[in-house]
Amino acid sequence: MSIRLYKSYTPGTRNRALSTFSEITKAKPEKSLLRKNHRNKGRNNRGIITVRHRGGGHKRLYRLIDFKRNKYKIYGIVSAIEYDPNRNARIALINYVDGEKCYILQPKNLNVGDKIMSGSGSLLNIGNTLPLEEIPLGTSVHNIELIPNRGGQIVRSAGTSAKILAKEGNYITLRLPSKEIRLIRKECFATIGEVSNNDAFLVQSGKAGRTRWLGRRPTVRGSVMNPCDHPHGGGEGRTPIGRTRPLTPWGKVALGMKTRKQKKLSDAYILRRRS
Repeated sequence: MSIRLYKSYTPGTRNRALSTFSEITKAKPEKSLLRKNHRNKGRNNRGIITVRHRGGGHKRLYRLIDFKRNKYKIYGIVSAIEYDPNRNARIALINYVDGEKCYILQPKNLNVGDKIMSGSGSLLNIGNTLPLEEIPLGTSVHNIELIPNRGGQIVRSAGTSAKILAKEGNYITLRLPSKEIRLIRKECFATIGEVSNNDAFLVQSGKAGRTRWLGRRPTVRGSVMNPCDHPHGGGEGRTPIGRTRPLTPWGKVALGMKTRKQKKLSDAYILRRRS
């Protein structure tokens, strides 16, 4: 993937930097792998806003992604690379030799025509999925399971990968993209390679309208609100916060506060916290 920079023809193109989509080989998705995608717009079952700044945006259909990769010992051929509006990575359409089709996250350098396979004893090629105990030290992996047979849950974002650092007993030591070092069971599966579209973090919308197309609504600063709406609000003109530290709209500490649960069970598997 590469980034296209725009000249300042209009205010909207002044700071715009978008993907060229040069790696996309198919425009329309596979119809059998599409599902209706209900968007809750940040509301719960009672219609109350629980997550702010969500709503609107272009309609999307959900693409069924195979995170489990449980078609063992069956070859699949990459037939197309497609755009997915629900994630920042690209997806690859796989045609298995038994006739089944599925989508997977496209690893970097996996191209149309390449063969992939999953299961114990598979080759150590990009796009193949194996148990962590069979992957050599120093290998970059993604789409990693936390619990065996549940499917990949971590390291799925564009351009990310985790590195295998050590093997001891029933656990594998991994360094995650956040620099956290964590233990994972050796039976868990992972896919070899790095997730595609590693330039996704360079994308700049250039205008507010494109952010609205993505379903993100404006974020209003607390300092411009009234005191009844935000702890930072009120005062004559531009005034400082007036508190010992920044607060959320609900009066909780905003910056630098640790929000992870104190006695979470997975703490035993984290050797070094993310920085």
